[in-house]
Amino acid sequence: MSIFSLFRNILSLILLNFAFFISIIMNTDYKRILITGGAGQIGTELTVAFRARYGNDNVFCTDIRSDVSPLLIEEGHYDILNVMNYDELSNFTKSRNIDAIVHLAAILSGRGEVNPFNCWEVNTITATNVFKVGIEQSIKRIFIPSSMAAWGLGIERDNVPQASILRPTSIYGVTKVAIERLAEYFFVKNGLDTRGVRFPGLISSEAMPGGGTTDYAVEIFYDAIKTKHYKSFIDKGTLLPMMYMPDAIKSVILLMEADISRLRYHADYNIAAFSFAPEDLAYEIKQYIPDFTIEYQPDFRQQIAESWPRSIDDSVARQDWNWSPDYDLHTMVGDMIEKLKKKIENK
Repeated sequence: MSIFSLFRNILSLILLNFAFFISIIMNTDYKRILITGGAGQIGTELTVAFRARYGNDNVFCTDIRSDVSPLLIEEGHYDILNVMNYDELSNFTKSRNIDAIVHLAAILSGRGEVNPFNCWEVNTITATNVFKVGIEQSIKRIFIPSSMAAWGLGIERDNVPQASILRPTSIYGVTKVAIERLAEYFFVKNGLDTRGVRFPGLISSEAMPGGGTTDYAVEIFYDAIKTKHYKSFIDKGTLLPMMYMPDAIKSVILLMEADISRLRYHADYNIAAFSFAPEDLAYEIKQYIPDFTIEYQPDFRQQIAESWPRSIDDSVARQDWNWSPDYDLHTMVGDMIEKLKKKIENK
């Protein structure tokens, strides 16, 4: 481990413990948290972070999969839960005294285009079930992420503001816009405390990507380490907003614990970290793997990517709940390569 990585890990531990101490002082009003879609790219790392923060016995990670990371099974609760089934969800939350839900279960942009009707049903029905349980059981907090896929036609692609046109070009983006509006509706009508962010593309060292348009930015690392070559389905010059998973986890915790009186928005906060095109990422990887090469064979996901922002204005989130990322492109690449090399070597 490099000195820089060691320092970063120590600093992160100090900040995490400090934040936990602050959360105790603030008397966070939720105690037992359900995570749906917990075996996915976000859920895997979020579950680990939540267990460290709130205690293993208070975090209930769920998914429809049994083939999950040992981290999820060995160190806390992991259950099979089909959120499409309202009764199953309702019984689960009642029996575990759940008072906060992080709803991550969804079909992402790439897979959604293969079967758009299924994507619509899964994403909207699961979200509706979560909202219904939230209202009927007086759930104190619901976090449900949105995505930069909510944008599309007619946007200014550079530095997209918080309040902007939402005309998505993917069925995944359509579902995210619908869920954003439902979250706002149930907050106004029922007082349901719904929160969420519009995630940029996410890069994780712990879980494989789940069928999104920005998956190339994770796949490229595995191929760089294993074969020193990557065939990109996103074309050269396609600039997209991205974020390293530790910052995504940080954003969830910050927004979940923010004082509601400071929040001007609910399930649709812009957040950002850095933007890059495939060749920018390839250049950074070559600093660690000099023989690495990349070629471009764009597929149907290219059209989706070209409808998304090149950069995002997250000033409102910075003002309302003190959002700021810790990683830039350079530090992300170094950390990813270090972690994935160890992960691949230990298999």
